[in-house]
Formats: sequence, structure tokens, C-alpha cells
Amino acid sequence: MEPRAAQVQRRERLGRQQEDRPSREGEPHSGGAECPGGVGGNAEVHRGPDLVQWTQHMQAVKTQLLEQAQGQLMELLDQAMWEAVQAYPLQDRPVPSVPPDSLRKTREPSLGKRKVFIIRKSLLELMMEFDLLTFSFGQLPLALVTWVPMFLSTLLVPYQALRLWERPQSGGAWTLRVGLGCLLLAAHTVVLGILPVHVAVEYQLPPASRCVLVFEQVRLLMKSYSFLRETGPGTLWARGGEGIRAPSFSSYLYFLFCPTLIYRETYPRTPNVRWNYVAKNFAQALGCVLYACFILGRLCVPVFANMSQEPFSTRALVLSIMHATLPGIFMLLLIFFAFLHCWLNAFAEMLRFGDRMFYRDWWNSTSFSNYYRTWNVVVHDWLYSYVYQDGLWLLGGRARGAAMLGVFLVSAVVHEYIFCFVLGFFYPVMLLLFLVFGGPLNFTMHDRRTGPAWNVLMWTLLFLGQGIQVSLYCQEWYARRHCPLPQTTFWGLVTPRSWSCHT
Repeated sequence: MEPRAAQVQRRERLGRQQEDRPSREGEPHSGGAECPGGVGGNAEVHRGPDLVQWTQHMQAVKTQLLEQAQGQLMELLDQAMWEAVQAYPLQDRPVPSVPPDSLRKTREPSLGKRKVFIIRKSLLELMMEFDLLTFSFGQLPLALVTWVPMFLSTLLVPYQALRLWERPQSGGAWTLRVGLGCLLLAAHTVVLGILPVHVAVEYQLPPASRCVLVFEQVRLLMKSYSFLRETGPGTLWARGGEGIRAPSFSSYLYFLFCPTLIYRETYPRTPNVRWNYVAKNFAQALGCVLYACFILGRLCVPVFANMSQEPFSTRALVLSIMHATLPGIFMLLLIFFAFLHCWLNAFAEMLRFGDRMFYRDWWNSTSFSNYYRTWNVVVHDWLYSYVYQDGLWLLGGRARGAAMLGVFLVSAVVHEYIFCFVLGFFYPVMLLLFLVFGGPLNFTMHDRRTGPAWNVLMWTLLFLGQGIQVSLYCQEWYARRHCPLPQTTFWGLVTPRSWSCHT
């Protein structure tokens, strides 16, 4: 059969021949019985050029639509890039403003296109900035200098107080010794309690430097209490000349550095020190710190830096919490690995401390009660020994629920104090999460809850809780910088600024 295009061309040629021939009287000019195909053939003759023109028209329409869609897409991408550049906080010289239209025009292909030079940074430099790290650890030498009297007070005062009680005598001498020891402990508590707070507030230490002070403050207080709790009762209740011998100073000094909060005269020790293992753990801890700064700088700062300058809406708050879940859980895992694994194992190896059970498999927990026991074994042992068991002893062995509630209360207050100290403002998010959600979840999601579904539920609640913390604390941090108080008052300090700061 003849191809369709050939048929169309042949019919067009025949039509032109018919038009060129002179018409005779009585003879039809075109079409009629003598024309092959009659009327239908004439229709085909005229359809040929119409079909070609219609195809060309559709091609032109398609090309125009694609150009319009591409232009609109480029405008949207240029606008998004422009907004991202404007929201990005530049620490160095500002980038000269370039309107979005000019950005789109520079992307359009043209024969006369020329490279335009502007002041801008390299891509990897934007991704690997250390400004947040240097800011967070600012004035670190001052924090380390403040740590020296805190450590000396912990080293000398509790041990000297115990030596005063070592050989109690009858009459006024014993009372004098006990009173003098208590006075020393009161001075020690003042040094640990007031000195770091005064330095942090007076010199406006940044967050990471405050972390050094507050963690050491809490650690030294817990170690002092454990030492006196384990050795003091026997010494105070000694009679006559049968005083209990105080522990050696070297054992107390070792206890101040070893990774445990429970005092014992001796601990199991490993035979030697693997210094390459120590170096590897310190390097991993440093890597976690760098990665945490990267997460904050890339995933949190661009989102929350200007959030307080926009009108408040419930939708924006929920979206910010959902956005903060991923960086929040990353921060939780980094803190866990950097401190509970790398840092404690490094010190345990240097001191040949044998018991390395600093945490258990909390990630497999199907209940929050098991999660609280296995997340941080070091702190859990201290709370269990000196809050839960001593609480049961004071209550006569009854009211286990009340003793457990006391553990939650102490833990919630200390965690909220750490956040308040580090961030420099009071915003009881951690306190409410511990008491309002953590306590009920501990009693409802107990050890009888087993199965993978409960583990999934626990992780889901962890994601949500971390998102709430990161979102609300970041909003409050930037709100207090965008809306400073004209006059410092008590209610101004304890009232969240993010509730009213919308400039």
C-alpha cells in the first residue's frame, strides 16, 4: 500500500493539475464523476495542508507552554534561594543585595551571557562553619579557673570533716568537733552552690562553658554526698575510743575522678592502660561535639532565628515541633554516645576502673520504667541508693510509690536547674515533661509492657519529647535576644519571652 504522506502529495499534485487545465463547457471543473473519489477525494485534498498547519500550531503551543512552565519554575526556585540567603545569618561582611529577577536573568541562556562576580563564600565553607562552636565555648579558660576552687573545696572539706569525726570524745570536745565539721560542710556547699552561678551570671558565660561549670558542680556535690553518706554514719555513731578509721586520702582522691557516684574503699581494677583506646574515645567525643554544632547550625538556627519576628500561630508552633524532632533525637544520641560511652570509658581506662556498665540497652526498652533505669546507670545508682532506698527507710519500708515520686521530683528539679544554668533563663519545659509526662508514663508503661509495639511507642514519644524541648528552648533563646527587657524584674525573668515577643 502507498504511504499516507505519498497519497496526500499525489492528491495535491492532481488538484493543481486540474486547476491548471482550462475548463470546457459542460465539463465539471473539479470533482464530479470523472474525479477519483468524487466529493470524498476533494475533502482529502483540502485536509492535507490543514493537517500540516494544525500539527505546526500544536508544536508551537507545546513549546510556548514548556517555556512558560520553565520560567515559572525558575522564578519559584530563585525566590526560595533569595529567601534562604536573606534568612542566613552572615557573621562576616554582608552579601550585596541582588533582586530575584536579576538572579533569574543570569540563569537564562543567551549568547551574550557574561560571568558576574559578587562577594560570596564557597559552598563547603558555608557547610563547615565553626562560629557556633567558638561562641559556645567562649571564655572557657575562665570556667576552668573557676573549677579549681570548686575541686579543692571538694577534695579537702569533706575529708577533713570526716577526720574531725574520726575519734569522737565525750563532752564538749566531741560536740566541738561535730560543729566544726558541719561548719566546714556548710562553707563547702556555699562554694559549690554560689561560686559557679556568680561567675556564669557576672561574666555572661556562653552555653558550653556554662555546661562545664554546672556538670562539675552537680558531679562534685553528688560525690561529696556519697562519700559522707557511706563513711559518716559509722564515724558519728562510734563510742569512746573505738572510732572507725577514716578511709585513706588516696582512695578518696581516686573516687573524685573515677566514673562512678557511689563511694567504695576499693574498686575492681584492670591490669594496664590502653592509651590508644583512650585517644580514640576522646577523638570520638570531640567528633560528637562538632557534629552537634553542625546539626544546630544547619537544622535549628535557620528555622528558629527569625521565628519570634513572625506572628504566632498554632500551625507554625506544631510545624516547628515536628521539624525539631529529628535534630532533637540526634542531639540525644550524640550526648549519650559522647558522654556515657566515650568520655566515661576514657577516664575508666586511664584509671583502670574495671566496671564499665555505664548504660544498658535502653534502646530496646518497652517501658519507660526500664528506660529510666538503663539510660544512665551511673546517675540511676546514686538516685536508687540515696533517694529511693533512704526514702523507703524514712517511711518505714512502705509507700514505694511515694519514694519513686521523690526520685522523679529530685531528677526533674536537677535537670531543670541544669537547663536554666546553661541557657541563662527559666523556662520549665524539662520540669513539666518530667513531672507531667515522665511520672505517669513510668507507672503506665511499666515492665509488664512487652512486645515490639511498646518499643515503637517509646521511641515515638522520645522523638516528640525531644522535638518539644528543642523547639521551645530555641524559640525562647532567640526571643530573649530580639526582645530584651527594658527593666530587669523578677516576673520578667521567669515569664517566657517567646509568648509575647513578635516584632
